[in-house]
Amino acid sequence: MTGPANHDIGLDDLTHRLLEEGSAFRAFLRKRLSDDAVVEDLLQQSLMKAVERGHELKNSDSAVSWFYRLLRNAVVDYYRAHAADHRKMEGLLQEMVASGEEQTPALDDIRPAVCACLGTLLHHMRPAYADLIRRIDLEGESPAAVAKDLKVTVNNLTVRLHRARHALRTTLEQTCGICTKHGCLNCTC
Repeated sequence: MTGPANHDIGLDDLTHRLLEEGSAFRAFLRKRLSDDAVVEDLLQQSLMKAVERGHELKNSDSAVSWFYRLLRNAVVDYYRAHAADHRKMEGLLQEMVASGEEQTPALDDIRPAVCACLGTLLHHMRPAYADLIRRIDLEGESPAAVAKDLKVTVNNLTVRLHRARHALRTTLEQTCGICTKHGCLNCTC
């Protein structure tokens, strides 16, 4: 019993039929998703799934409705996955809040763990650079106050501080080697 409505659909016919409806499929997904990149990803994934499972389709007239079912399933799977990720992140945040780990440690908490080489290296740097590092990074003085004290603009101070930090980083890398890659906390050199 083969008629025009009941013939098996070939892969080329299926692909052609689905590609003809591409703009309608995109519109369907855009109503359900706000991110165009996600829309494109889900459409491409669903097209791949259609090609892989095209042998299941027996009637060419049902190809479009069958593909809409694939798209609906893809949207549901997408939201389920993101809900699960969101629940995991919320759980992790709750744990971090409970243990106090979500807060950035204060400078006073970190200072004892900073590389002991730092103090020695500051003495070997240009005095102006060492002074900036000491005042702003180690003692926590505000850049605006330091700039006012040095009678320079904040922009000028920012450039000087950048150069001082670069010089310190270079010196630390030469002196300490690998431990500088880990931020010089709990230094082993």
